[in-house]
This record gives sequence, C-alpha cells and structure tokens, in this order.
Amino acid sequence: MAAVRTPSPTRPVGSATRGTTNPNRLRRMDRWIAAVHGPVLRRATAPVAVDLGYGAAPWTAVELLERLRTAAPRVGVVGIEIDPDRVAAARPYRREGLDFAHGGFEVPLPAGLGPRPHLIRAANVLRQYDEAEVGAVWRRLCDRLAPGGLLVEGTCDEIGRRHVWVALTPDGPRTVTFAARLGGLDRPSDLAERLPKALIHRNVPGEPVHAFLRDFDRAWAAAAPYAALSARQRWIRACAALRAGWPLTDGPRRWRQGEVTVRWEALAPRTG
Repeated sequence: MAAVRTPSPTRPVGSATRGTTNPNRLRRMDRWIAAVHGPVLRRATAPVAVDLGYGAAPWTAVELLERLRTAAPRVGVVGIEIDPDRVAAARPYRREGLDFAHGGFEVPLPAGLGPRPHLIRAANVLRQYDEAEVGAVWRRLCDRLAPGGLLVEGTCDEIGRRHVWVALTPDGPRTVTFAARLGGLDRPSDLAERLPKALIHRNVPGEPVHAFLRDFDRAWAAAAPYAALSARQRWIRACAALRAGWPLTDGPRRWRQGEVTVRWEALAPRTG
C-alpha cells in the first residue's frame, strides 16, 4: 500500500509494503472492531469489510472474516493488495464471504458487493510513509466508506503483543486505542514504539500523546500493589486513575481485555 498519487485506470494508488504478516497478529484489533463496530455491521443489509494491505499471506483476511462473523454473521471480507502476485497467491483461500482483489488506496471491490465497504482495516500499512502523507490517505479511505462506516488504521508488533490504532469516520479521527498483552508489559509507554504514523513522531515533550503516556506510566506505577493480584487488575486500576484527567471512551469491560481508548482530540498533534 502507499503514497497518494493520482489514480489511473490501470495502476492502483500506492506502493507495496514489505508484506510481513503472521497468523493471529491482528487479534486485538479484530476483537475491538467486532465489539465496537459489530452493531453497525449487523444493521447493514450486506456488510462488507476490507483488509487493506494484508501482506504476503492472506491469514489476516481469513481471521477477520471469522472474528467479524461472531458479531455480524452476514459480513463479507475482501482482502486488497497492491502486489498482484500476493493476490494470486491468496485466491486459493477464497470461499463464501471471502474474496481478494488487486488494488490500493482506491479500495476496489469485486463486482456484486456494492459500491462501498462498511469497514476498512489498514494495519501496518502507513509505517513506511511520511507523517505529512497520512491525512490525505485517511481522507481518501474515509471517502470510500459506506454511511456509518469505520476506518481503523494502526500498527502492531510482529506477533500482535502491542498494538495502537486510530478509528476514523468520514468526519475525521475519533479515538485512539492502546492494546497490549499485559503479562509482558513493563510500563504503558512501551506501546509508544507502535504508535500510528500520525503520532509516532509526536511522542516528545510538549505533545499531548507524550503527556498521555507519561500520565499512564505514573498511574501504572501507583497501581503496582495490584500486580500481586494480576497484571490485568493493575491495568484496570491504572486506567481508572487515568480517567480522572483524560477523556477515555471505554470502561472496565474493555480494560479487562488489555485495552484503553481515548478521544482523538485529546492526543491530536499540535499544529506548527
């Protein structure tokens, strides 16, 4: 996937990523999408979700279908890749509800699926681009969404232990979610290395995301006595303390999953 260019009839918008992928890598993002966006997908007559830039193997698209169908049984998934060889390699995995297409940020859907997807998931796609390119990519992708649709864009490590993503609608970014395997987490700011491209270079003093992670580390340290119960209980207590100063959008049900979500405007980069 890639940098924004003027589209042509024969050339998709973008350029290929490294294609790194592993089974179960995006489980945290998928679990959140199913919980948060599941009601929209259930209400749609023929909901379509896109796994944009799925990589050298189709595992993440296959898993997205399985996980979304627990929340929305009628949903179909289309994996889209800009590398035609990756699309050809994925096509043996096609089945009812799962297809693959050659394309980029223009998000082409196979015939018969309707004009617009209800979900676009773009994981580990924008890491290779300049921060200045992100806004244009977000707008292009959001313009492809069906009414009520959601774009989820973010980054995780190679086996999905640490993940941060932004959720957007056509009106702009809404939330940022931090998710981790708590058993291996030393402190919440360890997630900084997985910040999406729009935020990763803003983790410096004076920027809101830096202040958020600083306060999260302080809350985590204060909750250290709860580690005797479990890392989960420590995370829940830290999130509860963090809510006193930051606009979190979720509560203990999601915190128990090793997640916490904050409103975008609280973390948005400062201009200039």
